[in-house]
Amino acid sequence: MKAVLLDADSLGPDIDLSPIRQRVDTLEVYPTSTTQQARERLADADVVLVNKVVLDAETLTSLPSLRHICVLATGTNNIDMTCADKLGIRVDNVNAYGTASVAQHTLMLMLALANRLPLYQRDVSEGLWGKSPFFCLMDHTTLQLEGKHLVVVGQGTLGAKVAQLAEAFGMRVTFAARPGNESNDSRSALHEVLPTADVVSLHCPLTEQTRHLISADVLQRFKDGALLINCARGSVIDEQAALEALRQGKLGGLAVDVLPQEPPRDGHALISALSESPTLNLLVTPHNAWITPEARQNIVHLTAQNLDQAQRETA
Repeated sequence: MKAVLLDADSLGPDIDLSPIRQRVDTLEVYPTSTTQQARERLADADVVLVNKVVLDAETLTSLPSLRHICVLATGTNNIDMTCADKLGIRVDNVNAYGTASVAQHTLMLMLALANRLPLYQRDVSEGLWGKSPFFCLMDHTTLQLEGKHLVVVGQGTLGAKVAQLAEAFGMRVTFAARPGNESNDSRSALHEVLPTADVVSLHCPLTEQTRHLISADVLQRFKDGALLINCARGSVIDEQAALEALRQGKLGGLAVDVLPQEPPRDGHALISALSESPTLNLLVTPHNAWITPEARQNIVHLTAQNLDQAQRETA
């Protein structure tokens, strides 16, 4: 069985591929690939391992040997799933590989916003601490998380882990109802819990129901000074509206690990605001909540399990 890994660089150079090598006869590894290159490199492959390379219908129909697609991520939007099903090509993804990593990153963002870390770091770098008339700076009011109300959107494995960590800080956690299914959900709708939320953390997929879930109108329902964190997907929030709410003081802090277009080659208003508006309690991280070595290696182990399962079912 021949397998081809199209975009190994997406896993990083420090990841051990031996669990996959042990399960195939041949493994060809390419650091990156375009869709056109994929057609050439997969010409005689039985299995493709892919993270973000687009495998469209034209590509899949040109690969008569291909029988199994292993997606090295949770999302499969880069695969023409309808065409794969029609051609009898099995598609497996990996889930919950980075739960601990992303939850840790989420709490890091929450703690940094609560303690106004971006603002105090700026003050220190500008020499304000050295000019202080006494031993500390206290120009920016911080937020003690103990006793505060956290609203989590998304009660999957990740949302549940974030809740567990937040409860260790003494926070009260509420899970909002699934967007678009509020009438059939026993949990409170998001708009009902927002007025009492001190922190809102998003961990839901991007769907038609969650696109701009946090809109300008919804932001007006927020408690004044609340913190908003998005480690879900870009466009779950209206970033421009959230930035305006932060500038107006409606939001007390905003942190995102995701943007609608990644990488943001044409820039983004939130990135510009980091330098243009340094007085904002704003954090933007480069979609790296998931990148701990443990999480990336777990992708390989879960993919190896997918290969085992496929071989058992076809034996």
